[in-house]
Amino acid sequence: MAANNRRMSGKKGAQVGSGGQRRRGLEGKGPTPPAEMRKGHKKNRLATAKAKQAQRRPAPRGRGGKGTSEMVVGRNPVVEALREGVPAVTLYVQQFIDNDERVREALQLAGERGGIHLMEAPRPELDRMTNGLNHQGLVLQVPPYEYAHPEDLAAAAYDEGQDPLIVALDGVTDPRNLGAVVRSVSAFGGHGVVVPERRAAGMTAGAWKTSAGTAARTPVARASNLTRALEAYKKAGLMVVGLAADGEVELGELEALGGPVVIVVGSEGKGLSRLVGETCDFRVRIPMPGGAESLNAGVAAGVVLYEAARRRA
Repeated sequence: MAANNRRMSGKKGAQVGSGGQRRRGLEGKGPTPPAEMRKGHKKNRLATAKAKQAQRRPAPRGRGGKGTSEMVVGRNPVVEALREGVPAVTLYVQQFIDNDERVREALQLAGERGGIHLMEAPRPELDRMTNGLNHQGLVLQVPPYEYAHPEDLAAAAYDEGQDPLIVALDGVTDPRNLGAVVRSVSAFGGHGVVVPERRAAGMTAGAWKTSAGTAARTPVARASNLTRALEAYKKAGLMVVGLAADGEVELGELEALGGPVVIVVGSEGKGLSRLVGETCDFRVRIPMPGGAESLNAGVAAGVVLYEAARRRA
C-alpha cells in the first residue's frame, strides 16, 4: 500500500495551494498575431526584406516632385489614420506590446487594407525612429506624397472637355486647411489644388485625414514659384481670381467664375502676397453681413467653389 502511495504522489496534477496558476495558464492570450508579425514565419521574413528594400530604394521624382516620408505616432493617431485611408507602407508594432483594443484595431485595419507591411520592433528602435516621441508602441510610416505639376491640372480638365477649376494656396501653412480645400475642390467638381514648394502646407497625414479620403482622387500640384505658375495659367487661357477682403469685385458679380479659372486663396492673417496679388486678373471679396473680418482658407475656398459650380451647372 505504501508503495502504491509513493507511485500516486509522483503523478502530475494540480497541487494544493497552486492558487489557480494552472487554470490561468490555460486561458487564451488573445488572437494569434498575423503571419507577418510571427518571428521566423516565411511571411515575416518576406515583409522584413521588402521593407528594407523600400527604405534603400531611391525615390523616383515625378514632374511635381515628391514630399518626404512621415511617421504617424501613437495608438489613437495611428488608428485614426488607418480609418481615414491615409496611405501607409509599414505599421511598426512594439515587441511584447499590451494588446489593447486600439492595437487590435490597428492590426485588423492594416490587414484588411493590404499592401501594408507589419513589422515588430523593440522599443529602443521605435524610440530612435520617432526621436523619442510617445509612440505607445505603434508607428505608421506614410510614404512621400507624389505631387502633380501645375500644368497637369489644366491639361486634365481640357482632356475631359471641361473648363479648368483650380484652387491655388498662397501662404497657407496649416495642413488641415489644405485638406479642407482638397475636400471642397472634390465636392464642387474642381480639378486640383496648387501649393508652393516652400513655406506652405504639404500633403501630410493631417491633410489626408481632413480631406476625408478625397485626396485619393483630387490631385495636388506643387509649384517651385507660385507667381510663375499663375502666369503660365494665364497664358493657357485661365483667369486668375484672388480672394481679398478689400477686393474690387464682389463674388456674386464675377462672371469669370463660369469659365476656366484659378482661385487664389491667401493666408488668414496676411492674405495674398504682393506679387501674387499683382498677378491676379481680379481681386474678389466675399460679402459678410455678419461683420467677420475674414474666413479661413478652407471656408473661403468652399464659398467661391460653390459659386463657380452654380454658374457652371
